[in-house]
Amino acid sequence: MPDARRTDAVLLLVALVWGSSYLSAQTATAVLPVLVVLFARYALSAVACLGLVAADRRSGPWTRDEIRIGVPLGVTQAAILVVETYGVAHTSAANAGLIISLTIVITPLLDRSGRGGGLPPAFYAAAGVCLLAVGLLMSGNGFHAPRLGDLLMLGAAVIRAGHVALVGRLTVGRAIRPLRLTTVQTLVGTGLFLIPASGDLPTLVDVGAAGWAQLLYLALFCSVFAFLAQTWAVQRTSASRASLLLGTEPIWAAAVGIALAGDHFTLLTGLGATLLVTGTYWGQAIERAHRARTAKAARSAPSGDRGRDISGSAARARPAPTDPQLTSDVT
Repeated sequence: MPDARRTDAVLLLVALVWGSSYLSAQTATAVLPVLVVLFARYALSAVACLGLVAADRRSGPWTRDEIRIGVPLGVTQAAILVVETYGVAHTSAANAGLIISLTIVITPLLDRSGRGGGLPPAFYAAAGVCLLAVGLLMSGNGFHAPRLGDLLMLGAAVIRAGHVALVGRLTVGRAIRPLRLTTVQTLVGTGLFLIPASGDLPTLVDVGAAGWAQLLYLALFCSVFAFLAQTWAVQRTSASRASLLLGTEPIWAAAVGIALAGDHFTLLTGLGATLLVTGTYWGQAIERAHRARTAKAARSAPSGDRGRDISGSAARARPAPTDPQLTSDVT
């Protein structure tokens, strides 16, 4: 298989794994308390990450930046997973994966690095399409009050967008190894959920093989494997192509929900899913083009104006802040 096709296949596999994570989380929370699921997922991920760090003896000691930045990012990442996991427990896996993709259009509204001025009006039109789509998805079999799970997933998308913007702000211009940063985040999450989940930890004893399989899948495949595979693939292709392929995550989430969980799409929810995927891709393309134009203008400006207009735009114009799939997080 040619290298380009191999890389594309790996990125699509990552998107598929992430898309399936919502059904796995839903299945796990059906037999275990949410906080126990989160603690187990973080703890298993932390053990795996520490093992990988220990095996990489050539990478040197931990740096101060990796620890200092990893701690707050671990807190915000834990906040995402709390809201997201409670949300997926109260909605369909398909809806969860589709609504969380709003992160793609919310992030540029919060992140100001790497671009000058406001976003083009067309971006807000794309965001409006996405909001209409969410309304249709929340309607289910007919218009009614929004369901709790859908609202929680909407909140998780907003928190994740803020987290992605924070990743870009804290890591820009710093030599931080993604595996080390992710390891710190998993350790922080493990510590945060240990005490709240401690009262229900004995339930892990009786969860059975199927429950442990879901927990291991969430930790080792949806978190550790997906992160490492993503990092390997992104280094071998363009940011735009990687983002496009990873952006298929909500499509896989919907497909897995329909095929394995028996989710049913009505006309309204089918229309909502189509509009949401279209709106997120449209908004992402507009923002990326705007960022590229800004970076080009900064490079062509006189050196004095360049520093005054957008400091370090070339360094900031990288995919992490605006392409949520390209962040170095456990998802």
